Amino acid sequence: MFKILKQVSDYAKTSWQSAKYIGQGLSVTFDHLGRRPVTVQYPYEKVIPSERYRGRIHFEFDKCISCEVCVRVCPINLPVVDWEFEKVGKKKQKKLKHYSIDFGVCIFCGNCVEYCPTNCISMTEDYELASFDRHELNYDNVAMGRLPYKVTQDPMVTPLREFGYLPKGVTDPHDLPKGSLRAGCYPQDILEELEREKEENQDEQEASKN
Repeated sequence: MFKILKQVSDYAKTSWQSAKYIGQGLSVTFDHLGRRPVTVQYPYEKVIPSERYRGRIHFEFDKCISCEVCVRVCPINLPVVDWEFEKVGKKKQKKLKHYSIDFGVCIFCGNCVEYCPTNCISMTEDYELASFDRHELNYDNVAMGRLPYKVTQDPMVTPLREFGYLPKGVTDPHDLPKGSLRAGCYPQDILEELEREKEENQDEQEASKN
């Protein structure tokens, strides 16, 4: 008798928990039914990367002086710099032969870009590095010398502004009017505002002295 009652109570408890979890899932579903879609139809639509996005590295062979600063500041000693001494007059100087970075290992920290004395390394907006073979991610100086298409300049793609660039309260980048300003202020606007506040404070101090 007690065994049957226990089985009935366990069944009722399990049923109640199942109904509770199904209700929680449906509540999330119904909550999203009233929202506007924010789906990006990739690859026909692409989100514009942010201003300081750290994508694939661009390398300018002619600017490199083979100082190997990028190797020393890299947390994993990743860049491979192959050089040899070249005699110029009575002096010897380094001549770059080969430069490569394995983007399958790179953590895109940007240290090499920050510390490069000749600015021969820079970050691009290229994030489409998928490959079936990991060895194809080992880019040499020729592959890194190619500049990628910008999303805004690719005629085959509709560029969409990311959420950080949308005006306050807007969640759908599809219907955004052309020329709409992004959320927040530009650095020059912030500097102008600080200068204005500084002048106002100086005027108040002078008025209080008088």
